[in-house]
Amino acid sequence: METRELTVVACSFLVFQFLFSVASPRLSWIITPGYGLVPLNKHTEWNSRLVSTVHALIVGLFCLYILWFDHVVNADPVWGDPSLVKLNVAITCGYLLYDLVLLATNWSTMGDGFFVCHHLAALYAYGYVLSRGVLPYFANFRLISELSTPFVNQRWFFESLKYPRSHRLVVINGVAMAVVFFLVRCAVMPSYWSSVFATFGTEAFTRLGLAAQVAWISSCIALDILNVIWMYKIARGCYKVMKGRWGARKGKEEVSEKKELTEKEVEKKDGKHVNNHTD
Repeated sequence: METRELTVVACSFLVFQFLFSVASPRLSWIITPGYGLVPLNKHTEWNSRLVSTVHALIVGLFCLYILWFDHVVNADPVWGDPSLVKLNVAITCGYLLYDLVLLATNWSTMGDGFFVCHHLAALYAYGYVLSRGVLPYFANFRLISELSTPFVNQRWFFESLKYPRSHRLVVINGVAMAVVFFLVRCAVMPSYWSSVFATFGTEAFTRLGLAAQVAWISSCIALDILNVIWMYKIARGCYKVMKGRWGARKGKEEVSEKKELTEKEVEKKDGKHVNNHTD
């Protein structure tokens, strides 16, 4: 691994730690008055998720730029010039290391085995990208999945701020989260794996060596299994929210109909009473 990448990893770790410890608490008080109403034991995860959103936006947008404009990487997905990709991967590795430390020090409240497996699998694969500069296109492609993270975090923010699940903003975010998560993590699987299989048997694939091949394929399988599990949970949650909102709307309509019927009955009775009084 070159000095530049090591420096970026270290700086990324420190910057995200600063955002978590200093910037996030102060910004949250300013941007969201409800931050002060959140229980103190949730402030750690709040700040963690805000940092996660910042990382996702930086890395995700950088990925799209590389995918659209880095023609060298797209032309040679296994051995193309990895300069920009390595920079982006180094930022992510610094973030993953910061997040692993955070999870370890707050395991009782934030510990999640799935996230640890995800982070370790990603670090294992990205280590080859940083050390050998291989597979830049595929590493960049995997990082596009970070674009779904802001929506996932926003759902948690709404829950912490006690927004009802039937609230319009919660429903919109929930639908957007499910759609974006599916698009950037699940819908791309056929295209991604098609590109992977296309390299099998080629001279570029053979040059990788067995260790890099195993790291690449095994980590991708592990990550995609986790993505499918998470997609299932998100889809189920989205269905419950939509069902709850539809049920609430239906209930309001039924109450409105009953109210109209009652008013009509009262009008009829009032009409009869007037007529009887006239007679």
